[in-house]
Amino acid sequence: MRFQPYPFEKLNTLLDSIVPDKSLKPLVLTIGEPQFETPEFIIETFKNSASFLNKYPKTAGEQVLREAQIDFVRRRFGISLHPNELVTTLGTREVLFNLPQFLLFNKSNPLMAYPNPFYQIYEGAAIASRARSVYLELDNDFKPRINEKLLSSCDLVILNSPSNPTASVMSLAEMKKWVELALKYKFILINDECYSEIYCDQPPHSLLEASIAVGNSSFKNILILNSVSKRSCAPSLRSGFAAGDNSLLTEYAKYRTYAGCTAGVPMQLAAAKAWSDDEHTQKIRLKYVKNFEIAKEILGIDKSEATFYIWLKVKNDEEFAKELYKRKNVKVLPGSYLGREGVGKEYIRIALVLESTELRDALQRIADFIKGK
Repeated sequence: MRFQPYPFEKLNTLLDSIVPDKSLKPLVLTIGEPQFETPEFIIETFKNSASFLNKYPKTAGEQVLREAQIDFVRRRFGISLHPNELVTTLGTREVLFNLPQFLLFNKSNPLMAYPNPFYQIYEGAAIASRARSVYLELDNDFKPRINEKLLSSCDLVILNSPSNPTASVMSLAEMKKWVELALKYKFILINDECYSEIYCDQPPHSLLEASIAVGNSSFKNILILNSVSKRSCAPSLRSGFAAGDNSLLTEYAKYRTYAGCTAGVPMQLAAAKAWSDDEHTQKIRLKYVKNFEIAKEILGIDKSEATFYIWLKVKNDEEFAKELYKRKNVKVLPGSYLGREGVGKEYIRIALVLESTELRDALQRIADFIKGK
């Protein structure tokens, strides 16, 4: 197998020979890692659970965690899942990589589709699955266009709403159409929903809601993935889940007993607390709303509907990133590192993950750079 270098490796190579202005504090707006403090009640639960380090964690996940995740789906989306309709995972990156391998194992010439630009794990999963990748072109609102001729040949389609990197959000009506296509052409449809709790005004819909709305209450061919990382500023807990079609998840759960991808018991107990509480999520969400307001004030852009990303149009992504780093000591990610076939080369991705004071400084430097100051 041969994989592409990860975007951040490409960025390090791009900037390696550049000496930035050392009079300015280095500020990083590249990686989608929350920089706010993890809520204290989650940390305390983790500390108080340390005695369980002498226990092997259950491959299926501790019962308290599974129940907390099922209850999250009920509170957030109004959907009561059966226990066999959810599998606890080690975050979403792990499941995004190995779930396609499991689903496509018996396909002789699998075809996998996903948006372009994209989260690079989708591509890695396709390579590891020996699948041919095809890209879903995006419209002017960065929503994936429907190409029924292409979709009729697909075995697996991955959507990402809310989207990394474009921050676009699909409506319930748009999601319903994708569910109908999955049923019509018999492909498995996954939505990566790990940014569902980071939004400015209206909470984004889940693909599970769309499935029920078209009468597919058994979630046939439909799966969603979510994670505690963004909603709780706790990526190191590595707590996620896959939910939906139980005929797929039951066998996938068996596969996971061999893979052994399970967080330690103290991490699972802390994650259960995080999934069970919505108050801290609201406080974290409002921090991102404030950051978008700062971005609108300084850069003059409309705030995104969801995620904590800005997909900012520039003339040349790599040149912009290099010169910004050299002159202002701020790192951003070239858009072409998240796309293929030239997609993204006129954009940079900015992650609004810093506390507001530092973020204001970073964005003002970007604004001054754009103005030639």
